[in-house]
Amino acid sequence: MRAAYLLFSVFAVLFLAGCTQMENEEMTFDLIERGGQHDQTFEKAVRKDLNCSYLLFLPESYGQENKSWPLMLFLHGAGERGSDLQLVKKHGPPKIAEKQKDFPFIVVSPQCPKEQWWDENLDVLIHLLDEIVAKYDVDEERVYLTGLSMGGYGTWALGSRCADRFAAIAPICGGGTRPMARRLMDMPIWAFHGAKDKVVPLEESEQLVKLINDRGGNAKLTVYPDAGHDSWTETYDNPEFYDWLLSHRRDGRMKQ
Repeated sequence: MRAAYLLFSVFAVLFLAGCTQMENEEMTFDLIERGGQHDQTFEKAVRKDLNCSYLLFLPESYGQENKSWPLMLFLHGAGERGSDLQLVKKHGPPKIAEKQKDFPFIVVSPQCPKEQWWDENLDVLIHLLDEIVAKYDVDEERVYLTGLSMGGYGTWALGSRCADRFAAIAPICGGGTRPMARRLMDMPIWAFHGAKDKVVPLEESEQLVKLINDRGGNAKLTVYPDAGHDSWTETYDNPEFYDWLLSHRRDGRMKQ
């Protein structure tokens, strides 16, 4: 697994270097199933031969108040790839939102296709984000990005690719590349990692956070001294994590 993540980091360098401009390819989003107003919503995004299914959670009071809502984009880990959407609810915000109907975010949780990585699907994620913002009452100044393991790598990658879209990002047990540090200098970042992680070394988070802060950035890292690879359960169970996200707005960050 460690070798796979190292390979992922190398691939990210090559991929991002070749993606300075996003391809203007058509993407359509087709509704395939919708439950009640307060249920999880299932939609499918179709881009040529690539299918991207995702879960969309709407808070219990969504539509009952004339207000816009903060949006959280969640990227799962490698174990949840495939075509079974139930896997996406195994960890993190979609799992919590299923039980906590008043969870104060719109949560969009895409599923990465089998044998693929999030950095191969950055354009898909960008178009998906555009579609959700257009369809729903989203506060565009409070759009947040988080993910775990493979999704932690994806959070670093997408956050650096679209640094102007997010108010804050929270990568968990992930890593990135040196060029990302330059693009994330103005981004509020809270990274998390387990000190005993044998899948993704702690150094992956430490090095990128240090690079960002050495350039005058705004990144912090929480290390759980007794945690292994699962540094996400404690993170997502912590109310302070969500308070921290909601304390940041894109307009406030862009004025700095």
